[in-house]
Amino acid sequence: MRDTNGFDPNRTSHLESVLSRLPNIVMIVDRDLQAINCSLAGLHMLGVSSIAELPKGAPASCVAPSHRSLFRESLEGMFDKTGSAEPFELLLELPGKPAIRVECTLAPLANAQDEIDAILLSFQDVTSLRTAENKLAQANSLLQSILTTIPDAMVVIDEAGLVSSFSATAEKMFGYEQEEIIGRNVKILMPMPYRDAHDNYISTYIRTGEKRIIGIGRTVVGCKKDGTNFPLQLEVGEARIGDERYFTGFMVDLTEKKQTEAEMQALQADLAHASRLSAVGTLASSLAHEINQPLTAIANYLSAARDMMDSDLEGNREYFLEALQESVTESLRAGTIVRRLREFVSRGEINRQALSIAQIVEDATVLGMIGAQEKGIECSIEIDVNSNHVFVDRVQIQQVMVNLMRNAIEAMAASEEKKLHIGVRSLDAHWIEIAVSDTGSGIDQELGERIFDPFASTKGEGMGLGLSICRTIIEAHGGTIRAEAHAGGGTTFRITLEKAGRIEEEAAEGPDYDQ
Repeated sequence: MRDTNGFDPNRTSHLESVLSRLPNIVMIVDRDLQAINCSLAGLHMLGVSSIAELPKGAPASCVAPSHRSLFRESLEGMFDKTGSAEPFELLLELPGKPAIRVECTLAPLANAQDEIDAILLSFQDVTSLRTAENKLAQANSLLQSILTTIPDAMVVIDEAGLVSSFSATAEKMFGYEQEEIIGRNVKILMPMPYRDAHDNYISTYIRTGEKRIIGIGRTVVGCKKDGTNFPLQLEVGEARIGDERYFTGFMVDLTEKKQTEAEMQALQADLAHASRLSAVGTLASSLAHEINQPLTAIANYLSAARDMMDSDLEGNREYFLEALQESVTESLRAGTIVRRLREFVSRGEINRQALSIAQIVEDATVLGMIGAQEKGIECSIEIDVNSNHVFVDRVQIQQVMVNLMRNAIEAMAASEEKKLHIGVRSLDAHWIEIAVSDTGSGIDQELGERIFDPFASTKGEGMGLGLSICRTIIEAHGGTIRAEAHAGGGTTFRITLEKAGRIEEEAAEGPDYDQ
């Protein structure tokens, strides 16, 4: 039996149980585009309890006016078999509710004569999905904008180390196009041996959770597409998206910075060399006296030896040999002064090595205390046996010592008590301290804490660069220098330097990509 529309109601009886369980709006419409059945969820979403309560013209009347013609044409095309079965999207305007975006799917229902006399349609709410997709598209657009404009190179990798994002700056830095690097392992951006070890670094971090670079940052070495290695500063952050973990690396090329630092070090070395030459200039008269003493002694001993040769050489053999030995001793003394002076003023390359701090102080004292005895200055040296070795450039540290000693000698020119003390002690397992103390006039209150600033000086002569150069040298060695004024007059300069063992261990580690 058929209804007046030609549709057999008995054919839908088996659909009733199905429609009652479907979670979406599912309808059967006849050739007049009128709903003749609807799922319970559909009725609920449309705000009614039965087909009879549906709005007039439903379901077409529930479609937004801007999409209504598309909906009708799709249904009519399905009836005359000219339409497409491909899903399409519409806006539904439900009573008392905001419009929702749905995906509409049509399926023809044919009778025994293969005539289409009804259509099964479903509306799948995709509002949340499309909102999420739009947000994702916006996020991707924002990410792409960041990748294009961010001044630092940025690389995003997953837990497997595969690159998922590669900024425009990273393209310029490494020489790879984004298409070349996406999906490849980030270790391609590293030189050996870090390239082979990087996967293990990530797996170790994921397993242990121990952070060695995340949130810390460090200087590492990168490898460009053409094989060029270069220094860079790497900062790594971590993020989770669902169950997946991503690592974002921000990188700054340090090539220019390192070149600038090298140029600055060269300038500082030139300035330090000029300072040493200036110091030697101020010591000229004292040096001449210091060298003249052994030369005069040599002349006297050799003159006596010559006289003994002209007289009774055999009877004076013992005195003759003694005169020759003393001549050798004095010549070695003069040679030592000249050698140390030559080393002191040589330009040379910076050469840091593990050296005995006691030997450095002793060599510096030879030059620093020239002429001090004639000025009535008493010098004492106390070196802790545990002070050990330091990793330094010998000439530069000697320069600091000589400068401090010469300043102390000048400061004690008008003092009644003239005592200069040099002490070396071990502070702990990693540091030693050198203290140079005098009983001079003390630190000028006008200078105060500016005593180490360039051009800070109250002397009538000089440019006030001596202590500034001292600070530059000590800080370049990773140490510190400070001045302490004594209550009763006088000053102590304290220098801290790292012991050789610790610095050599750190230098041996090299750059580290471990997470």
